[in-house]
Amino acid sequence: MLVLGIETSCDETGVALYDSEKGLVGDALYSQVKMHAEYGGVVPELASRDHVRKLIPLIREVCKQADTGLTQIDAVAYTSGPGLIGALMVGASTGRALALALGIPAVGVHHMEGHLLAPMLEENPPAFPFVALLVSGGHTQLVRVDRIGEYELLGESLDDAAGEAFDKAAKMMGLSYPGGPLIAKAAAQGDGSMYKFPRPMTDRPGLDFSFSGLKTYTLNTVTAAQDEHGNLEPQTLRNIAAAFEEAVVDTLAIKCRRALQQTGLKQLIIAGGVSANQKLRQRLDDIVRKEGAGLFYARPAFCTDNGAMIAYAGCQRLLAGERSPLAIVTRPRWPMDSLHPIGEQPNG
Repeated sequence: MLVLGIETSCDETGVALYDSEKGLVGDALYSQVKMHAEYGGVVPELASRDHVRKLIPLIREVCKQADTGLTQIDAVAYTSGPGLIGALMVGASTGRALALALGIPAVGVHHMEGHLLAPMLEENPPAFPFVALLVSGGHTQLVRVDRIGEYELLGESLDDAAGEAFDKAAKMMGLSYPGGPLIAKAAAQGDGSMYKFPRPMTDRPGLDFSFSGLKTYTLNTVTAAQDEHGNLEPQTLRNIAAAFEEAVVDTLAIKCRRALQQTGLKQLIIAGGVSANQKLRQRLDDIVRKEGAGLFYARPAFCTDNGAMIAYAGCQRLLAGERSPLAIVTRPRWPMDSLHPIGEQPNG
């Protein structure tokens, strides 16, 4: 089965072609980061308009990569939530229209299920069951995964997601958007031991997260370190960035270790934009080795939003006979544990 995957949940337009026998045969991505950086964050209306401009050209591009035509596509998968409603509507309506015109099935895919399954695109994928850390700009969750669609939420952020915390901390430090890569770059030349940042909610049982207090601590630290003109000395900025990054990484790592111990599982996957952070990967690699477990993650290009993860996730559900109705349904909010296991009907 050859599946066209469309991702337009936020500020990346992703399109891919996934063949159930050959694997990924085409992939293209357009990022709106430069456009939104001017505003310090994603502007929903601008994001939607840009998806409209870029989506069809990207579909043509992946077809060219795969040396195939639209008539050879067997099905369409598109992100139907969660995300920005206008952005979701662009991909969903385009995917639905293509499927209707071609007389082929279509399926709406959960954005975070796409992220969760992205490591399956690698040469050495994990086997079910496993623990997944989903960590991105909008989500920080620990999930037990027994099979596709069978998810148990173990813990989540009670306020800001880790990615949001990175973006807001970066703004406090005078860095641009998106904040995660810029903080990591600054932290690489910093000394985190110069500041002692808290590790929120690690001194109590449970697997939930909270990053609002860490954000406040960062603001107070930056304010105290600024000169009379409100500026940070470059090395001071690097040191604060390093301390902040280490605090987030330690917090995530401590909770991941608990999740492995609590479930007794021996496989951990990390997915989502923040999973590309090298310090997080190194820290978790140390933890899983001590726990006698394995760590899995997608290549950096598939950590951020992309069409490949949607094509793969959609393909698995399509192969199990799942189809979405003609009515276009998008869900800005959509709890992942409300999904049904693959091969079962929603109320089955």
